Formats: sequence, C-alpha cells, structure tokens
Amino acid sequence: MTRYAALLCLTALVSPAIAEGIAKPRPVTDADYREVDEGAARLGQLLFYDPILSGNQEVSCATCHHPRFGTGDGLSLPLGDGGTGLGPDRVADPENLPEQRVPRNAQALFNLGAHEFTVLFHDGRIEALADGTLRTPLDADMVKGFDTILSAQTMFPVLSPDEMAGHYGENEVSSAVRRGELTGEGGAWDLIAARVAAVPEYAAGFAEVYGLAADEIGFTDISNAVAAFMEFEWRSDSALFDAWLRGEADLAGAAAEGAALFYGEAGCASCHAGPFLTDHDFHAMGDVQIGPGKARRFESHARDPGRFGVTGHVEDLYAFRTPSLRNVELTAPYGHAGAFADLGAYVAAHVGDGWAAFDPGGAVLPALEVDDLRIAESAAEVEAIRAARETSVSLEADEVAAIVAFLKTLTDPVAVEGRLGVPERVPSGAEVAK
Repeated sequence: MTRYAALLCLTALVSPAIAEGIAKPRPVTDADYREVDEGAARLGQLLFYDPILSGNQEVSCATCHHPRFGTGDGLSLPLGDGGTGLGPDRVADPENLPEQRVPRNAQALFNLGAHEFTVLFHDGRIEALADGTLRTPLDADMVKGFDTILSAQTMFPVLSPDEMAGHYGENEVSSAVRRGELTGEGGAWDLIAARVAAVPEYAAGFAEVYGLAADEIGFTDISNAVAAFMEFEWRSDSALFDAWLRGEADLAGAAAEGAALFYGEAGCASCHAGPFLTDHDFHAMGDVQIGPGKARRFESHARDPGRFGVTGHVEDLYAFRTPSLRNVELTAPYGHAGAFADLGAYVAAHVGDGWAAFDPGGAVLPALEVDDLRIAESAAEVEAIRAARETSVSLEADEVAAIVAFLKTLTDPVAVEGRLGVPERVPSGAEVAK
C-alpha cells in the first residue's frame, strides 16, 4: 500500500471531507492589495503592449509576458531582442540573431499588486525594505519616484541587451547602456521616456492621469503606469481555490486528495504557503539548469548560482525565490530555467531528483546556435546543484496526479482573461502582439 492509499484509509472518504480537515490558508481580501487608479492602468496597458519601450522598438513587455501563455511566454527561456513571433512559435531573426537566450524563465505576473510581494525576480535582487527604501543592483544609480517595487522592477528589462535594449551599437538605448549611462539626461531611461513623450496620445494620457507636461514625463512615470496595469489586470483571487478558502465551495475527488497531500505529507505548503502559495523566501531544490546561466561580464561559466549571486552567502547557492502557484496550470514551462514543460513531470521532479527525470528534448527552446546543456552535461556541476538541495520527497504517480488536480483549482478565469485585455492598437502605431 502506498503512503497515499494509507492517507485515504485514514481519512475514510475521497470527498470534500478530506479537504475540510486541512489547515488551509486564510482567504484573500481587498485589504491584501493596493488600490489602483484605473486611468493609470489603462495608460499602462498601452505601454505594456507597445514595443516603443525597447531599444529597437520590436519587443514589448507582452513579448515575454502574454496572457495567451499565462502571462509568461510558453518558452523554457525567452528570446527577447532578435526574435520574431510569439510564444512557442517565436524564432530567432536571421537578420538580427540574438547573442544568447534570456537566462531565466519568464515569471508569471499574477497578484504582484498584493502588499506581501516585496521581493521580485528569481533571485530577489529587488527588494522593498521596511524603511520604505528599495534595494536593487543599481544602488546609487537607481532613481527615485517609484510608486511600488513592481514599478521599479520594470526599469530593468529595458536595460538588458538580450531582453529589450538590443545589442551594443544597434540603437541609441543600447549604446547608452554600453556606456553605463542609465540615468540623467541622455541616459537609457531618459531616451525611452523622450520617445514616449513625443507621441501625442501618450503625452495627453500622462497629462490626464498624472498632470505631467510632455517634457516632465520620466521613465519612472512610465514604469508606474505599467505597474498599475499589471496590478489591475492580473489580480487573481476568484479561482475555485479562493471559493474553498472562503468556505463557499468544497474540493472533491482528486483535487481534495491533492490538497490533503499538498498541505500534509508532501510538504508543499512549507514553502508554497499562505493564500498566494509562496513564502517569498529562497530555497535550493536541485532544479535543472539549462541555458547560459548568470555569469558576470568577466566570467565564462554557464551556471546559475541563484540567490548567492545577490548575497554572496554560500548557503544561498542554487536557491531561488518560491514562486506563487496561482494559475500554475497555464504557466509552463516550469523551473527557473524552464527545463520541464509538463506540470506533472515537474511536480515529480521538483520534490524528487529532477536531474534523473530531465529530458533535454522536453524543453521548449527555439533553434539558436548556442550550447544550452553546458551545465547538464557536467557531472561536477550537476552534483553541486544536487548537493545543495534542502529536502526531498518520494511521490507515487497517483499522488503526483492528485497534487496536479489540486493545482488546477488555482486557475482563475477572471485573471487569465484579464480585466482590460489586449488592446487593438497602441499609440506608437507599432504592431501589437496578440
């Protein structure tokens, strides 16, 4: 008899009664979220889908965070600048080949307007501190004027050559990044803000929403609007899971069984805690690493040290931020490097030995002349990642299936559809990714 079968014997019924005995999280309420001005959200919606924010004006925020793919991009590792198409259909542009893939999987955007989200990115390199200040990699170069940490987060993809800026010398923004000119007049952010301000419809929008003249629009104002849109659009608290937390619905069958495992023997909730299913902490789970890794400019390795890259603490090697699991059914591929495209396979790999289950052919990687398996093919590198792993649980196939059934109760049709949706057009006149 498996542990799972024994659990069923103890609970007697495969029914809502299983879920009723669980110490489930409190329900989400309006108090968990910041208030969002809808006018700012509507302005941010246009900017989010407009390639005007990218160096070559070919990539928008939506390229890697699209509602069609659960606010991700459907790829293991994104192709930003130098790619064409959307989602798994995206390919490298032979006329402007990317130098490398973006090194980490595009994270979902659900509930980032909730107060408790004070740490962002896979490695937590942006953090809102208790004294109201922000800790970021830019330190003194980080300008002020952000409404939220989410707003500050939007400042970074536009500086990344592989994400939105373009490669050195291709455009004025990437050239400014190359020179280290990020802030001030003529800096990368200033150049992007000037582009936006030069579009009459955007200038009118910022005047109406923020009371700013065209020559007063800064990139912090743009990032505040984009953040307002993300907060408004992808608030997620109307799934079956939420009705269960509020006592308005029961979980039954496999979903109830999965909830009992998730909050019990499988130990998932020790990290995926609370109503947003994250402890906002960092854990080394031995996840499979593919792609270019996170080497600094003077380094040539392909490993991704995770939180260690921020803190320098050895105990943080290969640890990554616990992601929220909201709408996880739709956010494949999974893991910080997107090494698994199937949710069930990832659950099994995540709690056990992911490297033993890893199939390189299962990753969703558009063709690009780079070596994606430098770490995976090194026994020493794999063993180092395995050795850092905190915990391990062995699950039977039916237990994994039950947990997946529970995870599907986190799918929220309102959030997945979005409240404003994809705009038909953007003020710059550029093509909208649909």
